[in-house]
Amino acid sequence: MSNQPVQTVSTSGDKVKVVLAICAVVAGFVGFYFLADKSAIVRAGVLLAGLVVAIALAWTSLSGQTFLNFAKEAMRETKKVVWPTRKEATQITAIVFGFVLVMALFLWGTDKLLEVLLYDLILGWKQ
Repeated sequence: MSNQPVQTVSTSGDKVKVVLAICAVVAGFVGFYFLADKSAIVRAGVLLAGLVVAIALAWTSLSGQTFLNFAKEAMRETKKVVWPTRKEATQITAIVFGFVLVMALFLWGTDKLLEVLLYDLILGWKQ
């Protein structure tokens, strides 16, 4: 994925930005519920504003930039995946269903065999 070294040191300014971002999210939710008598558009706008401010603050911090780089690299790696064709996916699904059916029959048969052995032959209880 990344050849960048991992940094665990963050400045106090970055910590303040993250705390302010969390406060912005909380303020958005509090505003959403506090304005219960207002229209849904106003309430949604307050919530959205809180989230946008939080995202803007978080992305300016070091941890936000690190997360953004991680997300970009994850998307790049996802594009490298070779996805199966529809025919391959259907075949694999059929194989899985077939195996589940065979396993269910085997477990049912084993359960019935043990039931007969235990109740009828060993304990003598007829059901």
